[in-house]
Amino acid sequence: MNLTERIKEIEGSDVRNEIESRINEFKAFGTKNELEWFSELCFCLLTANSKAESAINIQNELGIKGFVEYNEEEVKNVIRKNNHRFHNNKARFIVNARQYLKVKKIVQERGEKEAREWLVENIKGMGWKEASHFLRNVGYLSLAILDRHILNLMKENGMIKEIPKGWTKSKYEDIENKLYDVAKELNMEPGKLDMYMWYMKTGKILK
Repeated sequence: MNLTERIKEIEGSDVRNEIESRINEFKAFGTKNELEWFSELCFCLLTANSKAESAINIQNELGIKGFVEYNEEEVKNVIRKNNHRFHNNKARFIVNARQYLKVKKIVQERGEKEAREWLVENIKGMGWKEASHFLRNVGYLSLAILDRHILNLMKENGMIKEIPKGWTKSKYEDIENKLYDVAKELNMEPGKLDMYMWYMKTGKILK
């Protein structure tokens, strides 16, 4: 059974309802305020090379107030307490990102790909995957989130020969285009396809 067949099989199960519910949560971000968007930006900064589950725990513990007001040491302590990797760097990235509290306005003034480039260029600690993740989580579903689970699945299915050790814009977009082909075949937005593929590798539906 190839990748598209396996995804169609999952789409016909109860998992579909859970994924659709999460997608609706993402789309609802259009009505949320600037600081809620900033909180999601910080969450995506936390997920870089780290587990999503502990990043969710940190987001829940810090809340908007912690992300916006705590000093770097306080942020660092919460990250470290949750056994999350790279607590020094991530606390610094979160504090540094506060100069862009109006990230919602910045994103909405740009198209998705232009917004992603802006995020990568201006938010320290945010690479192509993290920027795509953030945009998906605030309701933009046309970009691919090339994390290790997705890349491993692509390699297992012969879509890529090896997993890149680093990213350039062209390298990211080249692999992203391979997922666009799968999404098109399934008549599914890439941001939703990511959730099915992530579920295939982890058995979980997070964000």
